[in-house]
Formats: sequence, structure tokens, C-alpha cells
Amino acid sequence: MGIASIDKLISFFEHNPVRILEAKKAGRKVVGTYCLYSPDEIAIAAGGIPVSLCGTRDDSIPAAETELPRTICPLIKSSYGFLLNDSCPYLAAADIIIADTTCDGKKKMFELMGQKKRMIILQLPHNQDSKVGLPYWTDQFVMLADRLGKEFDTEITEEKLRDAIRLTNDERTALKRFMDVAKFTPSPIKGVQLLEVAFKAGFLPDKKAGIALLHEAAEELENLGKQGISPYTKDTPRIVLTGVPVGLGCHKVITLLEECGASLVCLDTCGGYKKTNLMVDPCEGQNRQALLAALAERYLSIPCSIMSPNPNRYATLERLVREFSADAVLDLTWQGCHTYNVEAFSIKKYVQEELGMPYLQLETDYSAGDTEQLRVRIEAFLEIVKAGK
Repeated sequence: MGIASIDKLISFFEHNPVRILEAKKAGRKVVGTYCLYSPDEIAIAAGGIPVSLCGTRDDSIPAAETELPRTICPLIKSSYGFLLNDSCPYLAAADIIIADTTCDGKKKMFELMGQKKRMIILQLPHNQDSKVGLPYWTDQFVMLADRLGKEFDTEITEEKLRDAIRLTNDERTALKRFMDVAKFTPSPIKGVQLLEVAFKAGFLPDKKAGIALLHEAAEELENLGKQGISPYTKDTPRIVLTGVPVGLGCHKVITLLEECGASLVCLDTCGGYKKTNLMVDPCEGQNRQALLAALAERYLSIPCSIMSPNPNRYATLERLVREFSADAVLDLTWQGCHTYNVEAFSIKKYVQEELGMPYLQLETDYSAGDTEQLRVRIEAFLEIVKAGK
């Protein structure tokens, strides 16, 4: 089922590398980021173009394994392999990289990357305590603003920060509206389409144009949803995907879900609702420090498994399951991602006992070697889901 506005949006995204090069020629700076904890607002306020750099492809991993352990998370290996192969246009274009110490594997990989690229490392607290973690994290944001201002020879003022906050709030609102169309039963959009749009939205040099196109696509999909036009039926099992970051190139589980007859209606992941879930108060009339503190509070609240404890993940998952009328939860874990793997035990208990829903954890990597094994497990899982509907 072709959707004109999505085709238009994807076509717009395909020209992002060219637009970034044109912006660099015009004097703009590109700021690469590796995690949701890195604040786009500060990069924008410094006049930069923030782009996501997380590796989601398998073909860059062999190069990374010449320097990194084979047993480390594929996202880390893929990210580093892009650097060694010089095969990512966004990484090549980045004038500076903001990285944060989300896990031990990443922070040690960043030490190696720092020998080849200019980097600013944010030391992320792994506790969301407002009395301990938040003041420290706010200081990290102050450091980042000072450093980017110096690097780009500009002053990051209150008004620049406020404008950047408004812009990113608008972007989150537009992306959330787009993803919310899957709340219709049946959903008017396939899970792979949800993923592609959410993933490619992380590379927009012209955010205002992208925001307008996201709203245009959402409006068309909302009209389809109201008419009941969908690639699915009302009886198609509706699945919420939670867990590790997923992007194009490592989306085999999403493809398998749909091939096996399910409808992926919600991405409770870094590229999905974790990205859009929280807005920032522009703190009208307040000073630069207050704005940076508001940003720090927003970003520290992201419910990633590296936080200990991590109560926001459970509350968010419950809300999304209800809002999207989900029939089951699939928890995806990359091999070597210990925090999500350990947390899967309590997530399973929460979903099955508190939410009363079927749950499946899949642990895999980026390769296609286990595709048929995963297919068998997904088919069996969906039979259980269908039997309980």
C-alpha cells in the first residue's frame, strides 16, 4: 500500500547527506551524537547541525573486530567500524562528536575513537536522583555549552537556547504525531515504515522542513486510520517492541514480526518514543543556567537500562501498551548488551504479572545467521498471542 506523503518524506531524507555537505560549505558545523543523552538543543544553539551516528549495519563490524572484542555489543562494533572504514557520510562530516558514558563498552570505544576524531565526553550519572545525579549532569551540560561555544567561536545565549528548545520540542511533537497513527486499530502503517521514518529523522539538517513533512504524513495516515484502511485486519496481533536501539540495517526482527503476521505498533526504543516522550520547558524569562538545568533534567529522565534503578521504563512501557492497545510485548536485546539483558528478567515479570500480557525476549546480533531460528520463535510466540485474544 503506497502512501504518497511517506514516499515524499523518505525522498526528502535521501538528500540529507548532500544538504549537510552544502551546509558545511556555507560555514555550518556538524555535531555527531551517539546517544539520546546528548542534547541536540545545545548543538543547535551553537549553530551546529546535530546528527545521529549510532552504527546499525553489519558490514562495518569486521573492521571493528580488528581492534575491539568480538563479544562486545554489535552497535558499538558497527559504530567504530564506520570510523575505520570511513563509510558513514555523517561521521565523516562531523566537526566534533558528543559522546556520553552510557555503558562500559561505549566509553572504552570512545577512548579509541578520540584518537581519530575531536570529541567531547559527557560523564553520565547512572542514577536519576534529583539531589545527586541531576546537579552533576547539569554541570556536564554547562561544560558542553562552554566547550561548543569555544569550539565554534560563538556565544550560546539564553535566546539561542530557548529557540533551540522550541525547535526540538516541535520536532518531537511532529515525530510523536507521526508514530501515534499506529494507535488506530488496525494500524494504517507498517512497522518497517515507522522505523524508517523515525530512524532517518535523526539526520535532518533542515529541521523545519522535516517537521512540516512529518505533520503532512501524519495527517494522511490519520485519514487512512479513520477510514479503516490498513495493511492489517482488526484481528492482527499488535506488538510493542521494547529494548535496545534499532535502526535500518539491524531491523531483521521487525521484518520477521510482520512476515509472521503481526503488526508492530510501537517502538519503545531510543529511536522511537524514548526520543519523543519528554518535552523541555523553554523557561521564559529565566537565565542560561536555568535553561541548561531544564535540559539536564529532561535528558536524565530518559528511561534507559543503564539507569539503576530504572522505574521510568516500566511506567512508560505500561502507558504505551495501554495507549496502543497492544496484545503483547517483544523485548529485543543485542548480544553483549548486559544492562538490557539483565533488565529483561524484571521486564518479563512486570509484563506477565502486572500487565497480564504475553512476553518474548529475543537476544541476537546484526547478522542474518539466526534468522530462521528467530522466525520459529516468533511464530510460536504469535500463536500464543492469537490464542489469548
